[in-house]
Amino acid sequence: KRKRAKNLIPQMSISETQASLLKEIGSSLDNGLTRDEASKRRQEDGSFNVVSPPVDCPAWICCLLPCIKSIPSMKAFRQIQPEDAEVLREGKWIRYDAASLVRGDIIKLEEGDIVPADCVILTMEEDEMLVDVKTVTGEDKPRSIQILDGFAPPIKLFYGGLVLQGSGQAVVTATGPGTLLAKLIQQKKFPPQENILEANDIIDDVDAGISLITHTDEHIV
Repeated sequence: KRKRAKNLIPQMSISETQASLLKEIGSSLDNGLTRDEASKRRQEDGSFNVVSPPVDCPAWICCLLPCIKSIPSMKAFRQIQPEDAEVLREGKWIRYDAASLVRGDIIKLEEGDIVPADCVILTMEEDEMLVDVKTVTGEDKPRSIQILDGFAPPIKLFYGGLVLQGSGQAVVTATGPGTLLAKLIQQKKFPPQENILEANDIIDDVDAGISLITHTDEHIV
């Protein structure tokens, strides 16, 4: 099978919105976080980048009641669990267990990857990325991220999304219990039965980042 031709994009700059986000979150596009910074943030958060399942029971109960694993929400949950992630630490790309990610980490997303945390796109290596977030948000169509005015738009992606096409870099904005997926599970709204971004009953604290930065006129989704 012939592979789709790729239109590679030269190393691009980031927009003012993305630069402001990096400054606010205390990270660097060129170097990422240091190991010490990452360790300190993990201690401050008090948790790893792990989302508790919809049916959170002790392992011995799950062994005695294997039917728990066949519950629709558990099936959907298992399908969107990330295993590892490519992370920029101290200027070097390293593959880590996804559970080790912290807020501010710069990560690389490529075709076939499960999005390992809530994050915001910073740069792209091609002219378009397609990311399926239906399992998390209920959106009917994959998110199409395209270069706008020479910049990759700061589109927000969510833990559990699937990169269908393209590649790029993003900054982690929430991990584990702070992700949209975790909050939906907590509210018994996973898997979503409709597009939660259009639903009127989604409370404000589901994720203030659904519309990332509201005080800017740049393209934010």
